[in-house]
Formats: sequence, structure tokens, C-alpha cells
Amino acid sequence: MDACTLGELLDVIGGHSVRLHTAPAAGLTAPVTEALLYDAQSPLPRVSGALLLAVGVRAPAAGPLVRAAAEAGMTGVVVRGTDGPIGEAEARGVALLSVDEDAAWHHVHLLLASAIGARPTPAAGGLGDLFALADAIAAATGGATAVEDPRQRILAYSTVPGQPVDDDRRQGILGLQVPGSPENTEQYRMLFAADEPLRLPALGPDDLPRLAVAVRAGGETLGSVWVVDDGTLAPDADDILRRGASTAALLLLRSRAAQELARHQNSDLLRRLLEGTADATAAAHRLGVETVRVAAFVLDSAASVPDSERTARRLLDVVRLQCEARYGRHACVLLDGVVYALLPVPGESGGARHRPLAEDIVRRAGQALRVPVRAALGSVVPDLGGVVASRADADLVLRLLDADLPVATVDELRPRVTLLRLTEVLGERGELSAGAWRRVLAYDSEHGTDYARTLVCWLDAGCDMAGAAKLLAVHPNTCRYRLKQAQQQVGIDLDDPDERLVLWLQLRTLAGLRG
Repeated sequence: MDACTLGELLDVIGGHSVRLHTAPAAGLTAPVTEALLYDAQSPLPRVSGALLLAVGVRAPAAGPLVRAAAEAGMTGVVVRGTDGPIGEAEARGVALLSVDEDAAWHHVHLLLASAIGARPTPAAGGLGDLFALADAIAAATGGATAVEDPRQRILAYSTVPGQPVDDDRRQGILGLQVPGSPENTEQYRMLFAADEPLRLPALGPDDLPRLAVAVRAGGETLGSVWVVDDGTLAPDADDILRRGASTAALLLLRSRAAQELARHQNSDLLRRLLEGTADATAAAHRLGVETVRVAAFVLDSAASVPDSERTARRLLDVVRLQCEARYGRHACVLLDGVVYALLPVPGESGGARHRPLAEDIVRRAGQALRVPVRAALGSVVPDLGGVVASRADADLVLRLLDADLPVATVDELRPRVTLLRLTEVLGERGELSAGAWRRVLAYDSEHGTDYARTLVCWLDAGCDMAGAAKLLAVHPNTCRYRLKQAQQQVGIDLDDPDERLVLWLQLRTLAGLRG
């Protein structure tokens, strides 16, 4: 399906919300690609088809902004108030729209962005065909039509011009969700219990009645189709809707199959990215992301889980659902009991929203699965070629989490992560694991002394005798005597800063001692 047009946008939110004063050169078929907030401190971007919101510019003084928008290839400009530069907009061939003087720009932006982004493309799981079906049903019955899933989310809606709609339909399309109410709930209960199209009364004095039918396949309810009834529906509207429901069932099943295939392909692609065997450029094109970070979710290993494999798969479902709700098409995969998700980093955010998302998923998953869940966020990487490194970070963070710290980013735990990596590197290399630390531990084991812990406490305290004694709960003279004996008996030089550093690292990492 093509981009949203100006005419379609006005059908959804026109009227009192947004008023059109002059159409662009292409008329109401002009594409509208996105809504942009004007920033006087930044150069105007060249975004073909955009609507520019004149933030900080009074309507009578918006002429220069209209000219700049036209030069940038934009479809139109939105001003506050009705006294905007209509003549300038007509001369430049761009649309001029207005909102109320007291309208908040952030609300206007949300309104426009929701309406512009509401219609998916044909590639999005076959839902483009549902829009064509909604248009066909609307044309045949004479009423505006919407196709919904069982959760009352609007999957497609008709755009036949001139058909009456009410506020419930407008609000539903804007949020792609039917507004909830006890009366609505009762109507859905009646609808899903009926085998035939059902005529339902208006819910409010300003609303219109509906003709609706449940969409089923093999006894499973897949959704519903709703037609606004203003009293002028075609005589055979019931039959048209019944046949439309059969077609909708086929399209929804096909859409489900396409979505499952896309999920499988994305999961396989993410698996290969995590393993470093996928082409990063091709993966970026398919997934539509570049700057990302890896998030890792795992069940608490200390918890008792009767069927850990099944519970891990359920965790995958929870993570995927929450990520798709925020990012749309999404890549998640379960590997060795860990659920990995690829989180996009939009604009200059730096991934600031990822930690709250991870906390929310941990909370929801813990409640749903009745098992504590941990979440680790790897480093932000500028392209998919860095996914392996981000995963390595996330895996290390997972090893540092506990009940007191169920969620963390690698940046929050960078010193501990670095020590953990050093532990692995030192342990793998024989020449790096040799040194005085082994002699200290051996001497302690043979003679019952406590030189290793004394050394660690002294080094942890910044070589301060009083601080070390406090950590050891002994008198400073005792600490001083132990250090002197350690130097004499084991043969270490605590005056050498290099030896102190290496000894400290080896005792902290390889021996696992802490002050």
C-alpha cells in the first residue's frame, strides 16, 4: 500500500482537530510521510512529503517557513490559528493546515504521527490486503468498515470518501485500538457468541450503530469486522458482511503464517549475528536497524523451575511480545536458555529507554512465569557488526546479577565486568597466572597465616594501614606486622608499584579475594 495521502489523513483526523486551508499542487492525493516539529536552532531537513509543525512561529509570520518547506519538498505546514499565509502556500504549491490556538504542539504531533503511521505496508504480514477488503466491504455495504483482532486492535480500516463516521471510529483508528468501556465489552461478548452478523446499538448519543460479524476459522475466533450503520446500509449488507468475514479469515490466517515466517527468519538472522556468521550489511537492510544493543534475559538459576525448557520458551514469548509492542517487527531468539533481543537505538537517545523496558519485562515475566528473571544490557554498537561484542558484554553482566540487582547495563558494571574479563584472560594464559600470589596462598595454607587476605585488604584500602586494619578487624600494628612478614617469608616487594598492581589483580581475580 502506498504512503498515507493528505486526503486519507484528513478523513481520519479532519474536522475540528485539523483544518485544511489550501491544498498542495498535487491535491489531496499528495503523500504525507511524517510529521516534523520545526526547530529554529537547526537546519530544516529535506524530508519529502512531510508536514512541518510551525512550533514557535505565529501564523501570520509563517510565510518564510512555508517557502522553506516548499524548497525542502514537504507536503505542507501546520500553524496555530486561522490567519496563516494562505496566499504564500498557494503560490508555493504546499498545503496549509491549522489547529486551534490553544492546541499543544506535542499533542498535535502525536495526533498526526499516529494517523500517518497507522496504515501498514502490504509486506507487513499481508495486512495490506485487509485494507483492500475493508474498502470493498465499505463500498458494497455503504458504511465505513474496520477489521479487528480478538483483542480489539484495529488491523485495517476503509478509506472510502464521504462515509459517515463517529468519534469512536476516529479515536480507534488514531490509536489502532478500540476505546474500552463496559458497554463495549458487553457488545463484544454478544458478538463472539453469535454465529451471524449482529446489529448493535450506538453506545452514546453522538455515536452511530454498528453491523458486526465475528471472523472464525476452524472454531477459532480470529477477529471481527465492523460496519458503521447510519441507516443507509445496503439491503444485503448482512450477506456482504458474512462473505467478507470468510475472506477476512483467509487473509488473517495468511497474515499469521507470514508473521510466523518473518519471526522465524528474523530469529535465525539474529542467531547468526550473535554467533558472528551473518553479513552485517544485509542484516541491517532486512531488520531495518543499525545502531543497536543486545539485551539478554534469563531465568534465575537459583529458582526451582520444574520444566525449565518450557518456561524459557514462555520467557521468549513475553520478551518478544513486549519488544514488538514498542518496536514493531522485532528479532528475538532463545539460545542455551538465554533470550536475546536486539534493541534499536533511535536518534541521539543512546538507548536511555532500554533499561526501563528491561525492568518492565523482568517484572511482567516474573509475574507471568512465577520465576525471578534477570536482564542484562550490553554495549551500544554503531552497526550490526558489533552485535557479537554487545552480546559478550550482556553475557558477562548476567553473571554479575542477583536478587538485589536483577537488571543492569554493562556501563553500570564496567569495573566489575572488566575484572571478570581479566579473570578469564589471566586464567587462560599460563604466563599471566604465574606469580607471587601463588606463593602467598601456598604459604598461608602451609603455615595457617592470613597474608593473602591482609595484602588484599591493604591494597583495597589504597595502601592505608588504618583502612586495612579496619577491613581486617585487627589493630594497625597487627596489619603492619603481617605485611612485613609476608615480604620476608614469601619474597615480595611491596615498594614496587608494578608488583603491587599485579599481585592485587591476581589475588582479586584468580584467587577471588576481596577486602
